Amino acid sequence: MTEAEHAAALSAPGVLLVVGTPIGNLADFSERGKAALVGADAIICEDTRRSGRLLQQLGLPKRPFLVANEHTEARVAAEVIQRIQSGQQFALITDAGMPGVSDPGQRLIQQAIANGCRVEVVPGPTAVISALVLSGLSSSRFSFEGFLARKGKERATQLDEIVQSQRTVVFYESPKRIKATLRDLERHCGAEHQVALARELTKLHEQVVRGSVAELIQHFSETEPRGEFVIVVAGREPAAEATDDELVALLRVELDSGSSRRDAVVTVVANTGVGKNRVYRLLTDRVAAGSENASTEDISTEEATQ
Repeated sequence: MTEAEHAAALSAPGVLLVVGTPIGNLADFSERGKAALVGADAIICEDTRRSGRLLQQLGLPKRPFLVANEHTEARVAAEVIQRIQSGQQFALITDAGMPGVSDPGQRLIQQAIANGCRVEVVPGPTAVISALVLSGLSSSRFSFEGFLARKGKERATQLDEIVQSQRTVVFYESPKRIKATLRDLERHCGAEHQVALARELTKLHEQVVRGSVAELIQHFSETEPRGEFVIVVAGREPAAEATDDELVALLRVELDSGSSRRDAVVTVVANTGVGKNRVYRLLTDRVAAGSENASTEDISTEEATQ
């Protein structure tokens, strides 16, 4: 598509409106969101029954529906893009929350953008942000994992990454797997690691349970999990940076074991995460003069820190 064709597509009246819908409380739906549904030539949804019920509960008139779920999204996208390019307006919704965030819609949005269609977002409630804020854990840096793999190597890898993350981690979970997931977190993160579980957000029985993994395991051994859950896991505290004396001791251990100066620097850097230049400076200033192994080898700073 040329720049002129792209500019023309963006200025055309056709548009894909990505509309966030309530995750529980209907009063959270914005006036702009309602207007987008009423003004659309068609509403793209996951389930016509649930979306039809949403319109009815909001007191909005019936609209034509196109179903875009995991099975039909790719096929529907071609029709939608063609109709947008002809000037029609579509509202994309899911059963609850923001389309494309652990819900259908991402492929349609990507294809619309790739074909030069105008795409706008009508913001709405999202369980991810609501749970993060309610958790009381750090919200300055976080990552979202969607739903974890149910089992196998992929799940183990995801849990290992959560353990290592210094960011708060948010993910969704089924009530059927809450107990198993908490036990997995206990094995990977430890019993005292801080977590929060939010369920039924914005609904009548909204609840947030906060505490250590062990405390939450105890809680759900006494209370059967019900509703849709969002799990928020505290980030790992950064390890205290090694002191100069500690780095010098580690370097001496490596040199005394027969490592070259270069290998000693590489090993200490890998094991501590300290910058290469700092470790090499300590090697030359405080270690090298007292090590027979080091004195027989002369390398540049650049070689040592490669």
